[in-house]
Amino acid sequence: MGIIPSLIREARPAKALYDPARDVPDLSDKVIIVTGTKVISFGSQLVCDPQCHAGGNTGIGYEIVKQLLLKNGKVYVATRDRKKSEVAIDKLQNETGKLAYFLPLDLADLESVKASADEFKSKETELHVLFNNAGLSEPPIGQLTKQGIDMQFGVNVLGHYHFTSLLLPALIAGAQSSGDGKARVVNLASSSHLLTNCLWWDTFEDGPARRSKNLMYLYNQSKFGNVVFSHELARRYGEKGIVSTAVNPGIIRSELQRYYGAVKNWVLDNILLWDTPYGAMTPLYAGTAPEGKDFNGMYLVPWARIGSARKETHNRDTGERLWTWLEEKTKGF
Repeated sequence: MGIIPSLIREARPAKALYDPARDVPDLSDKVIIVTGTKVISFGSQLVCDPQCHAGGNTGIGYEIVKQLLLKNGKVYVATRDRKKSEVAIDKLQNETGKLAYFLPLDLADLESVKASADEFKSKETELHVLFNNAGLSEPPIGQLTKQGIDMQFGVNVLGHYHFTSLLLPALIAGAQSSGDGKARVVNLASSSHLLTNCLWWDTFEDGPARRSKNLMYLYNQSKFGNVVFSHELARRYGEKGIVSTAVNPGIIRSELQRYYGAVKNWVLDNILLWDTPYGAMTPLYAGTAPEGKDFNGMYLVPWARIGSARKETHNRDTGERLWTWLEEKTKGF
């Protein structure tokens, strides 16, 4: 299938056959982390953590956590701000009767990522599902991570790589204790990865090459990077029981669009965007469906279907080069 048909198919998918309320299995023995799930009150609206795939009333991460709690999972919500996250946790408890746990995490700071993983490992020895849900789209070009990385690539790719790699011992232990011998890492990507065919290595850090690119390009590149990372994780750790998937959650009404201009937001809101609960559907399918044990290295699309990523994301040299760059940038953290 070509790029344009793929974009159309992923933007306007067929009617969903998967229903999380019906189809997510009991998760009583599962420990789960979801990054980017914070929801806070603001007047009559709710807004979300700038590092989340968020929504008008709730974010994708919030909807994921809600379904996981309803099915008895032990869920950690990993975000930057304790006070604001506790508002979401209280709201979730009111809606589900179950308590989620806050885990401090700032993906734009590798020191914070290390501290977050250490805190989790001090509390839990096993992790069964990691939803790398947090994401950032088109912030001002001057924004960089604490370590000087392009903010979009730093949050969307580097931060999640570091968090995942530090949690690998817990994930492997989770796989060993699971009935199917698997632990899952669900990496939220986007159909935007289809709009680029490579990584421009000299744009990852600030400089003329980065500043010559528009913000949409840098976002698309970060989503391409998500898919490459997901494939490489699958290749390296599949034999140890890790199931790594890249997931396009759909074009979802979200706080992710807060930096977009008025015209772009109008077009999206009136033509393309789906309500937030739809965005939780495909990640939940990848993370919890019994058949998901066989999804290692796959790319999933709305709603809860196997799709096809750009062929370039499977390039072995690209995957190894990205992994090497990620390892180098996280040394010492």
